[in-house]
Amino acid sequence: MPLQFAYNHDDFVTDVCRSDGDSPATASPSTKFDTTIQAGWTDRMDKGLFRYHLGDLLTRILPGPRGFVAQLNIQRGLERRKPQEILSVQQEFNAGQFNFNKINPDEILFEMIKDTEGDTVLSDNGQFPQPSRMVVLVNVSPLEFGHCLFVPEPSRCFPQILTEFAIRTGIESVLLSSDPGYRVGFNSLGAFASVNHLHLHGYYLSHELKIESMPVKPLVPEKGFYLMLDFPGGFLFYTESEDVEKVSRAICQVTDFLVGDNIAHNVFLTRGCPPHNRTHSEEGCCSRKGVRIAVWPRMSCFGAKEESAFNVALCELAGHLPFKNKKDYELTTERDVIDIIQKYLLPDDEFHRLEQQLMSHLISL
Repeated sequence: MPLQFAYNHDDFVTDVCRSDGDSPATASPSTKFDTTIQAGWTDRMDKGLFRYHLGDLLTRILPGPRGFVAQLNIQRGLERRKPQEILSVQQEFNAGQFNFNKINPDEILFEMIKDTEGDTVLSDNGQFPQPSRMVVLVNVSPLEFGHCLFVPEPSRCFPQILTEFAIRTGIESVLLSSDPGYRVGFNSLGAFASVNHLHLHGYYLSHELKIESMPVKPLVPEKGFYLMLDFPGGFLFYTESEDVEKVSRAICQVTDFLVGDNIAHNVFLTRGCPPHNRTHSEEGCCSRKGVRIAVWPRMSCFGAKEESAFNVALCELAGHLPFKNKKDYELTTERDVIDIIQKYLLPDDEFHRLEQQLMSHLISL
């Protein structure tokens, strides 16, 4: 029986800040969530359950205003499991392929269960809803320290299509951490998801990313929906602890729309400052009390040739670049990174048309 991690709204951390770009303004004590993940992950690494040992990764900040964080992770490129063949964003689950019901049980760290005591909301059949299980397991081909996978109800065999429960629990996991470097992400099919079994990624990256404070333009602010104003262009949601359910619903309304149109997408969750335009104060940009959720519609990659330097998926779009070889790690410039990422973004006219469609869609619901 896996360890159960029970939590409730009172466990959310609301006073996280950054001071100099890499560290919190004050040394926040680790939460129970952080220590449970980190201790369990280190224990499985020590037991040899991973495909390779992950030590301290060579890291450099690429010169330029974007602040791209480059890391050298050769072994992940060589030793990770071969990605499944994906033909559609809407592809059904295939029990014959690898899925998370086939893992070594020792890879499971715990199950997240939210304590909803006092919640009187009934389900459609008039019954109190049963708590949903989010199974947290190590990623045996880790990107960074603490790299885990969040798999909702594995035995129900959901395909890699985001659900409201999955995104809500992902947001809540960020709020359970006191570390501003804890990140969560999702790759849809056609956006470099390697397994068609619903899962999110979670990991720790100590360096600040520009997306944490990037300026935005309001689109449907009452639903937490904004447009990111800097490269790479995409949509942004923002929520603090009291609005998680409302914003999770809006995020899924957007991703469901994208799935319906067979548009691949990547999602990235991180602590971030409240939405602002370019005139926001520096003090406001240090706040990390809420969660920013970036959604990037992008060109689909079905059986496409992989890039030699890095693939463009959830962490690369957020500015974290795990390189597969030393030459590219040492020589790639900010301009090179922008040129690679640009190839996977939607053309401007298509993106702006989608922007209007999503605004109308959210307003109508």
